[in-house]
Amino acid sequence: MTGPAVEFRQVAKRYGAVTAVADVSFAIARGTLVTLLGPSGCGKTTTLRLIAGLEHPSAGRVLIDGQDVTTASAAERDVSMVFQSYALFPHMTVLENVCYGLIASGVRRDRAAEQAADKLRLVGLSGYEARLPSELSGGQQQRVAVARAIVLEPKVLLFDEPLSNLDAKLRRQVREDIRDLQQQLGLTVVYVTHDQEEALAVSDRIIVMHAAVVVQDGSPRDLYERPQNRFIADFIGNANLLPVVIEAVDGDVARVRLGRVSLDLPHRGLGPGPAELAVRPQSLSLHRRAATGSEIAGRIAKAAYLGSHMEYVVALDGIGAELLVTNADVASPLARGDAVAVAISDGGATIVAG
Repeated sequence: MTGPAVEFRQVAKRYGAVTAVADVSFAIARGTLVTLLGPSGCGKTTTLRLIAGLEHPSAGRVLIDGQDVTTASAAERDVSMVFQSYALFPHMTVLENVCYGLIASGVRRDRAAEQAADKLRLVGLSGYEARLPSELSGGQQQRVAVARAIVLEPKVLLFDEPLSNLDAKLRRQVREDIRDLQQQLGLTVVYVTHDQEEALAVSDRIIVMHAAVVVQDGSPRDLYERPQNRFIADFIGNANLLPVVIEAVDGDVARVRLGRVSLDLPHRGLGPGPAELAVRPQSLSLHRRAATGSEIAGRIAKAAYLGSHMEYVVALDGIGAELLVTNADVASPLARGDAVAVAISDGGATIVAG
């Protein structure tokens, strides 16, 4: 088939007077990893449950592999979910946990064990077949949950906050394992997280939700470098948001006034008037000198040594705003009170709607 693996058509989910998902539409291509990202309560987990068949829409249609499954049960959808809690059976061995779904669907025990062992090999757990879940680390338990899901060869594999129970170092390793496995097997994956770095690291595409609606949908680079509004700029990574005025628009370029500095930037559909400038901390450079016409004058308000880099907060003269700036020079750091000139790198700033 050539259509999308998953499609939402104007889907809504309401619980009484509360709208959890409002008129959401998207399509997910086969063999891609798409992340639903957003803060708590935004509707991302409800959206995942609507794909799984654990919830049913109040309005709209859900399609999997081109088939309308809006009213179909979870068992009828050919999807598998890896839960945040892993949901392993504590009294079963690793092999028995992975076999369970196959045996329940009528596969012979010997054939199920063979397929389960193959998937355990894929997730790096050969030799662990006879252990109980209590004898495994958190990361190993997560891998068993993944093996149990993929052994069923589902059309769509769903992950609900899969790394939230792991420590920071282990989260990085497991997310790399999940991404490698998805690409190796060509799986269609829908992945839910509230962790922006995690989403940027694993995704082909990110759907950002806020207050029950989709606010931006695009590649990790698109969302990070070209946020459509203030919420996206502030939510995806660190961003400085500065008040500016668009003075004029000529073709694709806007003349933007930031204090006494003038910048030419893509207008991104905005016309003359107040707006905001989103600037990433690493797109700024500091100099111990008086500001030139293309730089902003300021003073170091805070300085923090973070091992690999310095982190500064710069109070800007005449603008009434502060900038977060990262700087790799840890050998000769700036001190609180130092006067500095701040320069914005080419491509380091973008206009966003307020």
